[in-house]
Amino acid sequence: MASEELQKDLEEVKVLLEKATRKRIRDALTAEKSKIETEIKNKMQQKSQKKAELPDNEKPAAVVAPITTGYTVKISNYGWDQSDKFEKIYITLTGVHQVPTENVQVHFTERSFDLLVKSLNGKSYSMIVNNLLKPISVEGSSKKVKTDTVLILCRKKVENTRWDYLTQVEKECKEKEKPSYDTETDPSEGLMNVLKKIYEDVDDDMKQTTNKAWVESREKQAKGDAEF
Repeated sequence: MASEELQKDLEEVKVLLEKATRKRIRDALTAEKSKIETEIKNKMQQKSQKKAELPDNEKPAAVVAPITTGYTVKISNYGWDQSDKFEKIYITLTGVHQVPTENVQVHFTERSFDLLVKSLNGKSYSMIVNNLLKPISVEGSSKKVKTDTVLILCRKKVENTRWDYLTQVEKECKEKEKPSYDTETDPSEGLMNVLKKIYEDVDDDMKQTTNKAWVESREKQAKGDAEF
């Protein structure tokens, strides 16, 4: 996988990690984050080794990079909304409306977009969102710069469809947190499956408390049936 794609994946994982609240999900995302960071580091080392092995007459001539100020800040906080035609992503950046129009750049693909804001208060700001929940129209998508806000408009490829999540990854994380019910079995069995899942996730003390409550409940139920 190219370093650029790995970097995009890393940014996506960081965004999800900030939003995740469940320990199991956070642990999985943290492990994936470490894995991607290791891959990026290995690729950079491989590139450095290849450059070092080149003979002097094959090494590329030095290129003078343009002078830039500040550094790049990764954007992780944003809000989003939707209409029948658009997914709307709101990014708050103080003073963004004062920078030249060409300093605010957005690149769209059918399932992603990336934003770059250059030279804002001595810094650059970037945001990369991959694996959008559904395809968008690249030609129909655009951006608007308002007071202290960048509005990204992703044109839905299929209009009048509702997106419950912005990205596929966010959907998968949320669905893993939902208890699974089997509608074709007895309702009580579905409840037992949920209780079993909760039981597996708690500590030993809580298991003992749960067991005691369960036994007492069964005893009361048996006593009630006998009296009836």
